[in-house]
Amino acid sequence: MAIGERRVVEEPRLAVRRSSSSLWSRRTFLVVLLPALAAVLTGAAVLGISGNLLLPFERIITLEGKMASKRDFFEDEEVQRLLLKHHIRIHITSSGSREVAIRDISSYDFVFPSGQPAGDLITGQRAADNQYVKVHRPFVSPIVLATYREYAETLRDAEIATPQPASGQDKPLYYVLDMGKFLKAIGEKKRWADLGIQQHGITNENRILAQSPDVCGSNSAGTYLALVAFTRRGKGNDVPQTDREADERGRAIRPLMEQGLPAADVFRTYISPEGKGIAPVVVAYEHQYLTYQAQFQAESKKLDTERVLLYPASQFVTQPQFIALNRDGDKLGELITHDPQLRRRAMELGFRILDPTGEVAGDQLSKFLEERHVPVPSMARDNTRTAMPRLRFLERMISVVGDCPAAEVPAGRPE
Repeated sequence: MAIGERRVVEEPRLAVRRSSSSLWSRRTFLVVLLPALAAVLTGAAVLGISGNLLLPFERIITLEGKMASKRDFFEDEEVQRLLLKHHIRIHITSSGSREVAIRDISSYDFVFPSGQPAGDLITGQRAADNQYVKVHRPFVSPIVLATYREYAETLRDAEIATPQPASGQDKPLYYVLDMGKFLKAIGEKKRWADLGIQQHGITNENRILAQSPDVCGSNSAGTYLALVAFTRRGKGNDVPQTDREADERGRAIRPLMEQGLPAADVFRTYISPEGKGIAPVVVAYEHQYLTYQAQFQAESKKLDTERVLLYPASQFVTQPQFIALNRDGDKLGELITHDPQLRRRAMELGFRILDPTGEVAGDQLSKFLEERHVPVPSMARDNTRTAMPRLRFLERMISVVGDCPAAEVPAGRPE
């Protein structure tokens, strides 16, 4: 079956085979079978109304979606169960968010890029081509750097990182990272041994770096690039204002970026037993870590205190965009944005759900984490809110850093 072809569950039929032995008369057949059939259908109808079983004749459609890290939401078994109540199944094709934006998506019902730049590329192009497009913003998840306690404490010794208050008592899970000092150490080609990592029981002569996915395909890498560019702006503007500035900024920050791992594998590598040796600091999303800790706590009755988060003191607000490409996709977007059960499940998966105004909705995530005995990261930080570069200039920096063509900015989008 081709991607994008609508798949509908066949309606079940009751097949009755006549017995050649003639042991049952037609009258006996009717007396015995019809009441049983009525009972089965009545029972199925009752179960359907209760929400525990779909009616046997309901049609279930399978929607095709393409996305990166937000697939964590749709691959969750509880989300799948809730969507089945609305007669929807989801089939996901994994792809970096920027790759979603620059490839053909005509065979999909929806896409879910993890940030606004990729979303703007998609919606702009769809609008320019007079194609169906509708955007929903159900939740957000900040960019973080995931690392291990020995590395976080080494950065703390060097006054590059500071524990968040009450984030794990004697073993904090969350640290605030001074991006300026961190990038200065990278720019000076400092090694972990230079900062004294050996004092925490680890030998590592490698250079200090944060591993990101390929910037040419991943929103998290593109967002981290923008954060690096903002922090290392020197005497210039906060963000590039011209093509020349964008190209110069791209060349300046290229040595500070370490790429390579596929987007889908970065966090999986981090939580693997080999992660500490492969990439001790990785670019990730907050929800991935919070979900991991909640699951670890549920399974082992304790926290994984060896894996911790670094929150950059300068922070972008990433804006995942669910983009419906047809009316079926729009129905799904409405559900995940407004259905109370799906909204709660998104929060349980570590996302910060949004209210109708686009603001983070209350402190549900804090309460959930407290109930699961997971320390709550500071939700109201006074960190600097940095501005993303205009799409044209971000694409030019991505092109320079990643050595890939810049995406064409659709007409009508800010340049």
